[in-house]
Amino acid sequence: EIENGIPIVGLEPSCVAVFRDELTGLLPSAQDAQRLKQQTYTLGEFLQKYAPDFEIPALKQPAVMHGHCHHKAIMKTDCEKEVLQKTGMDFHVLDAGCCGMAGYFGYEEGRHYDISVAAGERVLLPAVRKADAETIIVADGFSCREQIEQLTDRKAMHLAQVLQMALGEKDNPNSIVFPEKKYVDGKKLKNPNRTRNTLLLLGAVAVGVAAYALLNTKKKGYEL
Repeated sequence: EIENGIPIVGLEPSCVAVFRDELTGLLPSAQDAQRLKQQTYTLGEFLQKYAPDFEIPALKQPAVMHGHCHHKAIMKTDCEKEVLQKTGMDFHVLDAGCCGMAGYFGYEEGRHYDISVAAGERVLLPAVRKADAETIIVADGFSCREQIEQLTDRKAMHLAQVLQMALGEKDNPNSIVFPEKKYVDGKKLKNPNRTRNTLLLLGAVAVGVAAYALLNTKKKGYEL
């Protein structure tokens, strides 16, 4: 698959950053590492590169977007912003820095926990709490979504879930109150392994969205 140039879509920004930045530093002479760097994408990047004419249904919901640290530093979030713009949503990108979780950093009670909370309270968490019930909280980073869920009464949605919502609500003219209740809580797999299930579910959603975009793009005669 790597040698054939098959694109790889990463859901978690820190995982994408491994192939886009860290792996080539660890294995500078490995051809597969160099290939992976060129053919690994975030979902937003993949849609913009391979399905730029994909028409995303309008989504009449306000949104705030929080960018994961690796995402902003390595890949940038321009493609994700462009994809959200295609929905017609009124969205605002938070100048929030780090959410504070940073992997297990935010779990270390007595050492880093207070710093983690303080970082989140600088911009991100107050913005989430001020958001009205119809506002979508967009965050692709798993740690970022954990921080939001644990320290506010809201849950964030991955870009894949936002696009799934746009496709699912295309015939609904009304805004949805607390959209995460339907598109996050309402689609959870019934299994105690929460982390694994979240990634499996997001993977299924992302594959579905990407396939839908590619199929609809091909129907219009766009050559991949």
